[in-house]
Amino acid sequence: MLELLQGRRSIRRFVDRPVEAGKIEALIEAALRSPSSRGRQPWSFIVVSDDRTLRELSLAKAQGSTFLAGAPLAVVVAGDCTISDVWIEDCSIAAIILQLEAQSLGLGSCWVQIRDRFHADGRSSEEVLRQLFGLPDHLRVLSIIGLGYPADRLPGHATEKLPFDRVHFHEIHD
Repeated sequence: MLELLQGRRSIRRFVDRPVEAGKIEALIEAALRSPSSRGRQPWSFIVVSDDRTLRELSLAKAQGSTFLAGAPLAVVVAGDCTISDVWIEDCSIAAIILQLEAQSLGLGSCWVQIRDRFHADGRSSEEVLRQLFGLPDHLRVLSIIGLGYPADRLPGHATEKLPFDRVHFHEIHD
């Protein structure tokens, strides 16, 4: 797992190659196996691979989502706020599990924050997606994960650049 994390980077440029059905199935299975509070599994996933919808997703917020127009695949991560009061945390866990599975499959990924973000016209990014997909009010959109084969192979972040000063050890002394 540590080796996987050492090589992971956010990828925003992808080669023009579709993600194979078997890899999409593995991504979804990984997300569905994510832990959730009290086993409530409040998440829902919308898998998008058609160019028109990917272009629409790329405009979901004022900035930071345009790369989705060049992604061969995206997964919208949403949560049912009536099932769990910690749907945000549960969906965040599922999203990162999805990204780690992508890394293990040789795919790149990048998180696009949707919750509490805004479209260029002032509407919430969530409302844009709610209208695009006809989502009910109880389904809240957390993020979109853009996925595909990386156009560039970026090196992982160097271990010596990690913020180890933010780690504190508590020791009990007798």
